[in-house]
Amino acid sequence: MESVKLKSSSEMPILGLGTWDLLGQACVQAEKMALNLGYTHIDTAWMYENQGAIGDALKEVGADRERLFITSKVWNTHLHFDGVLEQCEESLRDLQTSYLDLFLIHWPNEAVPLDETFRAMKQLSDEGKVQNVGVSNFSVNLLEESQSVSEVPITVNQIKYHPGEQKRDVLKWCNEHRVAVTAYTPLGRGEILVEPTLVEIAERLSKTPGQVALRWLVQQGMVVIPKASSVGHLKENMDVFDWFLSEVDMERVDKL
Repeated sequence: MESVKLKSSSEMPILGLGTWDLLGQACVQAEKMALNLGYTHIDTAWMYENQGAIGDALKEVGADRERLFITSKVWNTHLHFDGVLEQCEESLRDLQTSYLDLFLIHWPNEAVPLDETFRAMKQLSDEGKVQNVGVSNFSVNLLEESQSVSEVPITVNQIKYHPGEQKRDVLKWCNEHRVAVTAYTPLGRGEILVEPTLVEIAERLSKTPGQVALRWLVQQGMVVIPKASSVGHLKENMDVFDWFLSEVDMERVDKL
């Protein structure tokens, strides 16, 4: 699996499994299928209410923790110092692991000063409970503020990004400041899969519209975390690395 190198020198797999709305046994089964197929990057959050199921799947499969990259997130109601620490501990317990590879601020909350949140993140980093710190759904202004107040590097900004919803100003800033971008909902909850431009490119390349959308993101250097719960879709999402979109096709998707 290809990866991107973060500021910390950690390697983050370019393809991960998004788990929003996967619950209970459905989540356990999806995780087990993904792990058995070779997925190593798992994206979850306290708010998803599925970290226990993911922890169970990891245990049942007997996954090698050192090969995994696990991301979780602290919800925006818990961004005060003690709240960050508490949610991290809960995530570690439910996931049955001693550390997170990446811990994100899930959404900003203007009622809590960013420097307070990042002080907690630094403590978790110093204690070895968090390997990398990042944010999610942050604008350029919030990213700049984060950079100025955080004593730990901001390594990732996870944002909603797909051909039908592009945040080019955020992507440009992140690229200029070596902040990796993770695209969540990279298939636009399915609506972009019938977009004529993607359908035409996919038919010509003998791929699916979803693969074209993922390749367009990956080819721009982004990490992608599509949700999938069937072997077919999990395999389909893995097939985005050994082929390329032409410059013309990239520009056509850019214009959607």
